[in-house]
Amino acid sequence: MEIMFARRLAVLGHPKRLAVFSLLMRRYPDRVTAGDLAAALDLKASTLSAYLAALHQAGLVNQERRGASLRYCVAMEEARELIDVLVLDCCRGRPDLCAPVVSRKQDNSLEEPSGKINVLFICTGNSARSIFAEALLRHAAGERINAYSAGMRPRQHVNPFALKILEEKGIDIAPLRTKTLAAYQGPGALRMDVVLTVCDQAANEECPAWKGRPISAHWGVSDPVGAQGSEDEKDRAFRATYGALKSRIDAFTALPIASLDRISLQHAIDAIGRDRAEVTP
Repeated sequence: MEIMFARRLAVLGHPKRLAVFSLLMRRYPDRVTAGDLAAALDLKASTLSAYLAALHQAGLVNQERRGASLRYCVAMEEARELIDVLVLDCCRGRPDLCAPVVSRKQDNSLEEPSGKINVLFICTGNSARSIFAEALLRHAAGERINAYSAGMRPRQHVNPFALKILEEKGIDIAPLRTKTLAAYQGPGALRMDVVLTVCDQAANEECPAWKGRPISAHWGVSDPVGAQGSEDEKDRAFRATYGALKSRIDAFTALPIASLDRISLQHAIDAIGRDRAEVTP
């Protein structure tokens, strides 16, 4: 057993292999293609293949064949075991040595479990997907949840197709505007309880640590802004994205958030993100 843990540490000691592992952690529970990983990390296919093989052989990454492609995901149980060995065995769980991790294990509740929580949705342009999610959550749970959205590289305006669909559904569009992620980071920024990425590109990027240790997860959906074809075809793409996000928001708002501890809520939010089926309204 000790040999395996030493091997896993050695594999993660390589900065590029660590970068692959870190990206898969950010995308968890997604299974990501090698092509997407190579593009996100700017790696040659042959180089990435060697890194993934080493991670897989060490038991840190699982692979699954879907059609002609392999998809990769962090082996979460093995990753947890490695962390436990470092914290509980190497330093014997001493709070003076391992306080950050030990405190996370001991404090499993949200900071304000009985009050309104703050939820932030992130995508690249903040013009459609994260806007849909913000508007849907505010409409469905405005009395219990504060909903926000932002973009890694926000567009100048909210997409008109998105606004049209929201208006049709009777959802207030007055508060909606594109915003940069920086507005929710740094000194004086609003503390978030839950941070959700709704596009793969945003999930791939490393962000500064959030204050308050928010729960984070990935709910990737297709980007309707890139849809090609006629106006009707583009409209259908936006409606499919709206439908996919509405199903997830409905599942999220149905959770008994006030009665769930952090770990249970994290698992529930991850489970919602695993449902990648996109439905039409």
